Order: sequence, then C-alpha cells, then structure tokens
Amino acid sequence: MGLTYVTVKIIPLESKAGEAPQNYYEDNFLVDTGATDTMAPADKLLAAGVKPVGRMAFELADGRLEEYSFGLARIEFMGEVTAGRVVFGPPGSEPLLGVTALESVGILVDPVNKTLKRLPAIPLK
Repeated sequence: MGLTYVTVKIIPLESKAGEAPQNYYEDNFLVDTGATDTMAPADKLLAAGVKPVGRMAFELADGRLEEYSFGLARIEFMGEVTAGRVVFGPPGSEPLLGVTALESVGILVDPVNKTLKRLPAIPLK
C-alpha cells in the first residue's frame, strides 16, 4: 500500500468549541494504521498550547521501545472532530494520525485505492 496523508489540526482542549482557536498545529499527517495514537513533534504541540499530562512507553515500527510524553487535544480532519491522546514526538519527526482518531469518527483506510473512506455509520456493537 502507498502512503496516505491528510491535513490535521491539533487544538488544545482548553479552546472553546465553536470559536476559532487562538493556537493550533496544522500539518499533513501520515495516516498510520499501525499506530494506535496520533503523534506530532513536541515543539509544535507545545507551541500550539497542548500540555503534557503523562508519559508512557511506546513501541516504534522498528521494535524499539521509547518513552514519550502525551497530552490530550482536539483532533480535526476531513471535516470531522474528535479528541484524544497526542504523543509528543521528537522535534522534526513526521506527524502520524493513528487509528484511534480515524475509527472514532468512522473513517477507514481503503488499501486498494489508497484513500480514506467514511463508514455510513459508526458501529456501537
């Protein structure tokens, strides 16, 4: 499968819904179906006002374990809004959109067409 990118906006939870956020981080994120959480460079998240709330170990694609801080933020893409854990990656790291954010708004990766596809409804079963 080829690479799929989507424009994502990360907004601190403190921003008021319905109002244009004062601070945010927006970039092209790699859609990574192997990643549970969304990750962005720590310096960009901090500049946007996203605050770390904890640290945990994450397994990288090459099998290494690394400990990173994470915060909670609003995640907007493709006209959808969700919220979740955002990992503070190393400065300069490629931003990743994980499956938790995708599935929470009912979007799946279509590996044949290398596109994102909306489900007609989000399963609650």
